[in-house]
Amino acid sequence: MMKKIGDNKENDTFKTDIENEELSNMPRKNFEGNITVVDSLQQIPEVADFLEKHDILGFDTETRPAFKKGVKNKVALLQLSTLDRAFLFRLNKIGIPERIASILASEMITKVGVAVHDDLKGLKSIQYFEPQGFVDLQSFVRKYGIESSSLKKISAVVLNFTISKRQQLSNWEADDLALPQQTYAATDAWVALAIYRQLLNHPEINQ
Repeated sequence: MMKKIGDNKENDTFKTDIENEELSNMPRKNFEGNITVVDSLQQIPEVADFLEKHDILGFDTETRPAFKKGVKNKVALLQLSTLDRAFLFRLNKIGIPERIASILASEMITKVGVAVHDDLKGLKSIQYFEPQGFVDLQSFVRKYGIESSSLKKISAVVLNFTISKRQQLSNWEADDLALPQQTYAATDAWVALAIYRQLLNHPEINQ
């Protein structure tokens, strides 16, 4: 019998999946660190200096939803996060600066996210770069026997808490991002990083 979430020990296997009913009863957490909205090119040198010092970053993007068939908007937001600082790059205002593209192309900096292929496709339509160093959790968690594919469920299985997706369909091209949007965006990148670091402390079971 598969044990319940929360019973994991260092050498135990994770639960393979989680039912929606159990997920709804899980505690919910948000990113509680420092959030920086990057909407000016003048901010880039200092931000890039900070990010380039880290070997692993959480990664995600957001796009304003299109509610008409055949309409697809460009990526509006890029999120890169450490465990305590998250940077939200407003691509609809500044594009992808060269130093940020260099981080995305660096094999020396691991970027961790979910369904990164689609994210990267959208980013490269704004500014071409050759992505390197990306880890897609949907594939990575299979090594640990986890079958869940959504960030929300993977978080519950690995970290014993869930995250809110309430702001997912909000307007990411708004003049100013509301605080709930900022928290949501930062949380998605941060929790991907937290999951990855937690998994690295456990043995893989599918060699």
